[in-house]
Amino acid sequence: MRVIAGEAKGVRLGPVPPGVRPVSDRVREGVFSSLGSVEGDRVLDLFAGTGAMGIEALSRGAGHARFVDEARTSVRAIRDNLTRTHLLDRAHVEQAAVARSVISQSTDGTRAYDLVVLDPPYDGPVEQVEHVLETLSGGLLAGGGRCVVTRATRRSEVAIPVHWGVSRRLEYGDTAVLILREA
Repeated sequence: MRVIAGEAKGVRLGPVPPGVRPVSDRVREGVFSSLGSVEGDRVLDLFAGTGAMGIEALSRGAGHARFVDEARTSVRAIRDNLTRTHLLDRAHVEQAAVARSVISQSTDGTRAYDLVVLDPPYDGPVEQVEHVLETLSGGLLAGGGRCVVTRATRRSEVAIPVHWGVSRRLEYGDTAVLILREA
């Protein structure tokens, strides 16, 4: 895996921790081509794994990224990858359960995010994804903000909050990507 574009273009990311399914280079390239500019954005990368999605956003000019994953091995990999890419100074890495982290951020006055990446394990319960989406719609996603959700193609159905719409749906092999916006 490598960074596709921007200031860290071409930097190879470190080893993938056991049990983590990273977003492939091809999928990241397609997602960021669809998103367009992320210049200056505040990014929240949930179920961050290796941090590849948030790191790609930082490399392309995002102002700050917060990475959340509950696995200690993932948190180490994210920090290692941020160090490799020289992007650590614009990042915050948190080891926590995603649902708990999102709920605490929604009540602590944290400024809203312009881009949220939600890349949960494919075999995780869809209800967990839906709960996080509902919590995000409570003010963690900035007006005009976007949310990228990855799912297995075979399990891509997610109940989307009523005031959100799918602006783009992409498929790459066994990965389905939904790009959501508040309507």
